Amino acid sequence: MAETATETANRSKRGGLYFEGFVVGSLTKHRYYRTVTQMDNMLFSNMTLNPQPLHIDRHFCETETEWGQPLMNSLFTLGLMIGIQVSDMTVGTTIANLGMQDVKFGHPLFEGDTVHCTTEVLGKRESKSRPGAGIVEFHHRAYNQDNKLVAECKRQAFIKMRPK
Repeated sequence: MAETATETANRSKRGGLYFEGFVVGSLTKHRYYRTVTQMDNMLFSNMTLNPQPLHIDRHFCETETEWGQPLMNSLFTLGLMIGIQVSDMTVGTTIANLGMQDVKFGHPLFEGDTVHCTTEVLGKRESKSRPGAGIVEFHHRAYNQDNKLVAECKRQAFIKMRPK
């Protein structure tokens, strides 16, 4: 399906939406799905110097936890959830993340689960301190293959306005 001239004008050459293109109340179901792996869990936990056995020690998880298997590192899950939206919404138009609130992990995410995400636009306003930019508030949600909510957060991002 081809984009209209208005849709094209609201996107940067990299594909992200400019500030003007965000519609408060809109919900985007992101196109990318991602199966998480043991390697994801091990690399992320080791790169962030997190020695928590809940993420890196299968024997510990099988014998000493209620889960019986490793849990995905929650900060990996948070990053994946936000990352999945980038190609659909903010690639090339984000200036910076300003904050994240209400981060929740409602259901465990395990190695081998497949994640899909949605993003709702909660609000937006023009920047008071920087011409040509605005602040957009998002509510990101991540689900596993059984549509169980595994993560969510509200995020504010500094977004470029469409060039004049």
